Amino acid sequence: MKFVVLAVLLAMFIAFVVMVVKAARNWRWYHITSAVLTMMLAITLLFPTANVLKSRQAWHKIKQDLEARLARVEQENRILQYGDPDDPTAGEGLKSLSLSLSKIGTEAGRRWRSLAMTGADATGQITLQAPAATGIPGAEAPAPTGELVPNGLVVYGFAEGKFPDLDPTVPMTYLGEFKVTASQPTVVTIAPTFPLEQNQLDAISSGRARLWSLYELLPLDGHAPFIADGSKEDDDNILGRVDDKLVNMILRANDPNSNKETIAKYLQDGQRGSPEDPAARWIKVKFEKKYTIDVDSQEQRGALEGGFFDNNGRAVDSSLQHKEGGEVSFAVGDTLIVKEEAAKLLIDQEKVASLVDTYYLRPLNDYRYVLRKIRLQIQELDIRIAEMEYEKQVLTAATAATVAMLEKGQIEKLKLEQDLAQHQVENVALKSYFEEVREDLRQMKEASSALYRSNFDLLRRIEQYSRNATLTET
Repeated sequence: MKFVVLAVLLAMFIAFVVMVVKAARNWRWYHITSAVLTMMLAITLLFPTANVLKSRQAWHKIKQDLEARLARVEQENRILQYGDPDDPTAGEGLKSLSLSLSKIGTEAGRRWRSLAMTGADATGQITLQAPAATGIPGAEAPAPTGELVPNGLVVYGFAEGKFPDLDPTVPMTYLGEFKVTASQPTVVTIAPTFPLEQNQLDAISSGRARLWSLYELLPLDGHAPFIADGSKEDDDNILGRVDDKLVNMILRANDPNSNKETIAKYLQDGQRGSPEDPAARWIKVKFEKKYTIDVDSQEQRGALEGGFFDNNGRAVDSSLQHKEGGEVSFAVGDTLIVKEEAAKLLIDQEKVASLVDTYYLRPLNDYRYVLRKIRLQIQELDIRIAEMEYEKQVLTAATAATVAMLEKGQIEKLKLEQDLAQHQVENVALKSYFEEVREDLRQMKEASSALYRSNFDLLRRIEQYSRNATLTET
């Protein structure tokens, strides 16, 4: 390419010389001088111009590459912010995740994470240390002020631990309900509001509760946390595919003491079917007519003042209210999943919808009441165990007394049996002696009778002899 350019330049120079020579007879000197200077300047400036063009071409290529990279970065940023609608496996965007995280944070209330346990006394009070504040690198972090946790606040404690595929520690074990007894900018002291269970005491004393999380509110139960990432709703499962690996890991399915029935409820969540439990039976309906329902309550209060909904199921918490008049409208062909009693109202009474299918939805737990209920049940069981232990002691004492009585009875029985045997021997001897005496008596009676008859006969003879003697004397 370089030789071609040189050849072209040489040809142009030769052509210029020929044209100047041919035109010299008609030009004046300044014409020729100007043409020669122009040619010399053109040849001289040709190489800087070529370098400039080459540099411009290189910079233009860099500009195109940067613009392409900028477009890719903007596209990636757009996908990160809002997700990729063309790729169902890409997951949710940052905006959606931030909104979900904000909702979870609102439901959980205030929380304090990664508090290191520094001590526990005999009265059950536990001291927690806040992690060091992170500031701008190279700059001194500002000193914390005020109370770390408001004094007197009732909080719920969790032991943090490692979760698969996550670098930061997360709450893993529930440690109980506590009340803040003292609070400083970096240290907080808490005491249990109820006696801790044995597994909670073991977790604290064994060092497994090295890092703590304190929550103002107990986390709310939900269906979404147990759904596999990227799974979509379908006719067989209205929630998406349940992450069975996550469920089995959290509920410790490999533990022989795990509740298999509870695990099955989590694994079947959202599946098509007709469960026996009415509370878990949800109906998918299709609207055959236009329908409007009021979803916002006229009451205005927060969730901490009595729950998120009123007695009719309408939202009272402002964060959950629909606004726009508080009404939701359904067009013909819209589908909705409601509880069985609501479906019967729409199908049988309102006659605005038809049944599509029946699904199993796991009844959600209200941990505020479930944990208290479990605690009361445990206390009742402890009382019952104490009663059973007392009854066992009474039965043991009664059994011991019965055994002693049986032993004594056995001894008395043995003696009585010996007495009976001796009595039987003596009875046989007495019977034999009685027979002998009776025989002797019989013989004596016979002898006495014979002797009596003999004596009587002799008496008659004597009397006869006496009468005869009297007559003789007379």
